[in-house]
Amino acid sequence: MSRLYLRFYFALLGSLFVFAVIAGFVWHMLIEPAQHDNGIGERLLQNALAPITAPSEQQRTALQNLVAGVDIDVALIASDGTRVAAVGKPLPIAVDGRSFTTPHSHAAGMNWTVQLPDGRRLFASMPMVDGHAEYVLLLMLLAIALTVGVAAYPIVRRLATRLERLQVGVESLGAGHLSTRVAVEGRDEVARLAQSFNRAAGRIDELVGAHKSLLANASHELRTPLTRIRMAVELMKESAEPERKSGLNQDIAELDSLIDEILLASRLDAVAETEVNEDVDLLALAAEECSRYPEVELEGTPVTLRGDTRLLRRLLRNLLENARRHGVAPTRVALAMSARGIEIVVSDQGPAMPTEQCERLFAPFYRRSGSRESVGTGLGLALVRQIARRHGGDARCEPTPDGQYLRFIVTLSPTR
Repeated sequence: MSRLYLRFYFALLGSLFVFAVIAGFVWHMLIEPAQHDNGIGERLLQNALAPITAPSEQQRTALQNLVAGVDIDVALIASDGTRVAAVGKPLPIAVDGRSFTTPHSHAAGMNWTVQLPDGRRLFASMPMVDGHAEYVLLLMLLAIALTVGVAAYPIVRRLATRLERLQVGVESLGAGHLSTRVAVEGRDEVARLAQSFNRAAGRIDELVGAHKSLLANASHELRTPLTRIRMAVELMKESAEPERKSGLNQDIAELDSLIDEILLASRLDAVAETEVNEDVDLLALAAEECSRYPEVELEGTPVTLRGDTRLLRRLLRNLLENARRHGVAPTRVALAMSARGIEIVVSDQGPAMPTEQCERLFAPFYRRSGSRESVGTGLGLALVRQIARRHGGDARCEPTPDGQYLRFIVTLSPTR
């Protein structure tokens, strides 16, 4: 099984190997020939120098002419080790005349030893110009960095691409798309992480699906005993106390409303798209719903959007019902177009609360304390947000500009 650290390690070794091959090639092509004994070069040098039988002064003059204009130290040694002539700084030649020690000042330079056909030896040492050694070292380091960078880039880029795809998958799953899966590539840690993510996403999808199915089935099954209870209450007729019968009817109505909203919430979770998509006159729909409640003021301009009339009716009804229970008359409803889309603003003059606490009102089964009525399922505003998002918008609440009351704002997309 592949390991990431091994891949990086071998990539580094491979880069260094490539650099060593390049450095060896450069050495072989440029530097080694200068130090390699070459019969032609030796013959040319001997022809350029004075004959072995010439006086020392003549040999020195020929040696000076040979290196004229070049910053180089040379020494011509006879076959018996005697120094015949020298130009430049003295070179530390061994007693036997067969080798010499590189001067400290020439450590970064180039050195040659040439055996001439007539038995003489030519020693030469050429220092680099001041500062060149640092430049050579810098160039070598840059070459190493460039080689490692070029060799490691494909591996790192491929790894980063896989991690980016995994990040997109995680964000998609977090956004509620439970069917999200990521491609599994390779056999390393990232591949195993992708496999673990897919298994976890699949398990979450199964659990949420099972939860939705259980909730929908349980809500549906509650209809049967609820119907029997309603029939039993009707059969009681005059035999039951009016107060008790009224309480039972109210409990049945609340339970019926709860089941209805649970079923609707489950259906909205289970179905990705709206079942009906038609043109809806939102102002007319709002006027129809507002007429069901006393002391509701409606203002706005006619707007049409594509959506589900039944769901939009439920959205408006839940907002008005929430205003009736927790607000103070009159309730004001405003409908207009804005930069965000179609905007519905319901001001119920209910008590204001901090903005950070307003989000809690949209949580399922959350009930505000201090309400004038204890009835309610706690799902009304949660359904408002679900329906708004189903129509390309969202729902929020915030204090009014004067900070005294609370208002609910729903945005809908007219071109969903």
